[in-house]
Amino acid sequence: MIQIAPQMRILVATEAVDGRKGIDSLARLCQEKLREDPFSGCLFVFRSRRGTSIRILTYDGQGFWLAQKRLSKGRFVWWPSGTEPTRRLQAHQAQLLLAAGNPEAAAAPVWRRVSA
Repeated sequence: MIQIAPQMRILVATEAVDGRKGIDSLARLCQEKLREDPFSGCLFVFRSRRGTSIRILTYDGQGFWLAQKRLSKGRFVWWPSGTEPTRRLQAHQAQLLLAAGNPEAAAAPVWRRVSA
């Protein structure tokens, strides 16, 4: 299980990838296209060309984890674009993205005091 913590560095690839790529192909893509170290412990998020699934690649110090979420209906509508190969997200934004939501939507503050 991959746990997304607030201190994690989360990078979303702006360009879609072939859904058949495995761990080695995605790690190579991190090095060559994204210009990032796949062994850094960073969470790399990729979207399929059709937008029906996303994949997360991360290294935990012993090996790689590869997780995939494929939607049974609909698509991941929000996805970053631009000239940069990646876009950085905060942990709460990544959780919204995994729920097929819009990480840029106005929501409750990231932190708020709980009344006693």
